[in-house]
Amino acid sequence: MSRLNPILAGSAQSTEAYRQAIAQSSEAVAQWLQQPEMYQGKTVAELRERITLDFNPQGLGNQAAIERAIEYFLKDSLAVHHPQCVAHLHCPSLVVSQAAEVLINATNQSMDSWDQSPSATIIEMKLIEWLRTQVGYQPGDAGVFTSGGTQSNLMGLMLARDAFFARQGHSIQQDGLVGNLKKIRVLCSEHAHFSVQKNMALLGLGYQSVTLVKTDRFSRMDLNDLQEKLAQAEANGEQILAIVATAGTTDAGAIDPLRAIAELAAERQIWVHVDAAWGGALLLSEKYRDYLDGLELVDSITLDFHKQFFQTISCGAFLLKEARHYELMRYQAAYLNSEFDEAQGVPNLVSKSLQTTRRFDALKLWMGLEALGQKQYAEIIDHGVTLAQEVAQYVSEQPSLELVMQPQLASVLFRYRTQQLSDAGDTALALFNQKIGDVLLESGRANVGVTEADGVTCLKLTLLNPTVTLEDIKVLLALVEKTAEQIAA
Repeated sequence: MSRLNPILAGSAQSTEAYRQAIAQSSEAVAQWLQQPEMYQGKTVAELRERITLDFNPQGLGNQAAIERAIEYFLKDSLAVHHPQCVAHLHCPSLVVSQAAEVLINATNQSMDSWDQSPSATIIEMKLIEWLRTQVGYQPGDAGVFTSGGTQSNLMGLMLARDAFFARQGHSIQQDGLVGNLKKIRVLCSEHAHFSVQKNMALLGLGYQSVTLVKTDRFSRMDLNDLQEKLAQAEANGEQILAIVATAGTTDAGAIDPLRAIAELAAERQIWVHVDAAWGGALLLSEKYRDYLDGLELVDSITLDFHKQFFQTISCGAFLLKEARHYELMRYQAAYLNSEFDEAQGVPNLVSKSLQTTRRFDALKLWMGLEALGQKQYAEIIDHGVTLAQEVAQYVSEQPSLELVMQPQLASVLFRYRTQQLSDAGDTALALFNQKIGDVLLESGRANVGVTEADGVTCLKLTLLNPTVTLEDIKVLLALVEKTAEQIAA
């Protein structure tokens, strides 16, 4: 055991092994960051063949294990910092976020009870207080850091469900689901994140409970159709458990009319949850903060910091407008959040989370805000939105490129289209654009998204990288056109 120094501890031998392992790994990362390719271009089959789990009974030692990880993982990883890597809501990370990971991993705090994470608990609570202030909520600390948008959406829908039944005098926590569940509905836009359906299935109400509301030409929830769907539900004897609004749809970056939705829901006492996993970054914006008008009116909010806040995965948060709703999920365990602790004012965050053991991911956001300051943070968030507008203008000027939708956040939807392709029909045009995306990734030169917008297959640029310029995107678009010409030939 002494040869491998397997446990991080305070001994001289352990700390020296730690320094060596971190130095070896960080030097490998520094070299990897300099590689010109976005991806080494290996296929699924090639990676299956290449990667083997060859565990030595005696162990290889730290140095050899790290060398194997560099060879089989790092070198074949996608370079998300590369200017041509623009397919997904998958951001490059702040340098200070990487530093935060070192502190998080070394200390290995668990956020379920104060006695496992004393300073970390207080920092997270203060960050939640600060985030609530940014939203416009009343002072308080009702909220928690999460693994990301899907988990935060689950929390919003679960508390909406439990509050819905509590108003009818029934405790889901104690007695489970009752009544005619087929008559319960959740409304969201047809472009809402798939986790709405996924989470309603997890909550025992199924996909059938989700009613999709039509959207306008910018993929935003249509208020007229929302009112019609509400009227239809009432006429059918159905009850609305919640309305899920989206602030930043995955493809178009569309933000639903939050204020109008909240006002409609308030008239009917319907819970509103906003999935602001992407658009929530505009809380810090100096140019586009008004896009989130009305956010302060809703019951719960999803935020993600591993998107346009540029934090390492994973880092998200859930905010709850009224702390009293946390009582719907409270559970006391003597070994974590005892009544004695609570009587002494000891904060144990397990009461606020779906997780028990949980990483101190809040440190990354705190260090990011401290390192950059709000003004610089606002600038790098706004950069992507402004760049998307510039790219859209450029695309619209190119004869063989067609802008599919005006950008709203930091994404651009477009397609390659010539007269010859148009004459070949919609199916041929769709397949051709799909092929462009596939060929670019296979070549390792670029990762461009392929998606659909109102039935139109298109290419997507998600411009989350604050170091990318319009000139970088012009190079990428030239590569798209060159690839298209090669495919056509």
